[in-house]
Amino acid sequence: MTIFPGPPALYQGLLNHPDLDNYDLSSLRGCITGAASIPVEMIEAMRTRLGFRDISTAYGMTETSGIVTYTLMGDPDELVSKTSGCVIDDVEVRIVDDDGNDVPKGQPGELLVRGYQVTPGYLMGDGGVTKATDDDDWLHTGDVVVMNDLGYIDITDRKKDMYIVGGFNAYPAEIERMMVEHPDIGIASVIGVPEQRLGEVGAAFIVRAPGSSINEADVISWCREEMANYKVPRHVWFVDSLPLTPSNKVQKPVLREWAAERLK
Repeated sequence: MTIFPGPPALYQGLLNHPDLDNYDLSSLRGCITGAASIPVEMIEAMRTRLGFRDISTAYGMTETSGIVTYTLMGDPDELVSKTSGCVIDDVEVRIVDDDGNDVPKGQPGELLVRGYQVTPGYLMGDGGVTKATDDDDWLHTGDVVVMNDLGYIDITDRKKDMYIVGGFNAYPAEIERMMVEHPDIGIASVIGVPEQRLGEVGAAFIVRAPGSSINEADVISWCREEMANYKVPRHVWFVDSLPLTPSNKVQKPVLREWAAERLK
């Protein structure tokens, strides 16, 4: 295989494998990633340890036939890490607020997509079809994004995954991206959990990097130095692995069940 597709969790799992150096990866040439944030450090490790020369980040959904945006060949690692690329040809995107108004570049909003590859609807069990788009054929993705001056988008998070800490919007994907910059954190996934005073606070499930013995206090202390206080997870739980979908995305509903059990 020369082209390897998969989310960051898959590549991090390969990098964390204790026997990685015993395998011949010389056939690997390029990869496409997405579905979650990927730090620059991981991209560098993917080049040096996994052998990828070409690394691209893309964004898409089942409803968009797989792709809406992607980074281009030759884009710097920082752009591949921080964005999901620019929109593909013959496809339109909008970024809107809760009232459906377009937001300026640099401001977060929900991503809307319109184009030839967008599904017209969903087939129901009774043979009927439910329309997937609004009256103007815009698909509301439910993803919160920010567009930079180059027209590249950064997927901040899913609207449904955002939680509010004392009045501040907290986006798990942003927090996760910061946390995996710590060398002892292999994989991190963050959710919001109820809290009496603040309404909600962050809870992080972490897979330690190989050989790491980092503990909860270490993680919280580091986070307090690196991010705004409302973003700092108040709970940290270490697990051997995260629950993944068949496409290797973290199953956050399962994490919410795990958190409910731990908070009893």
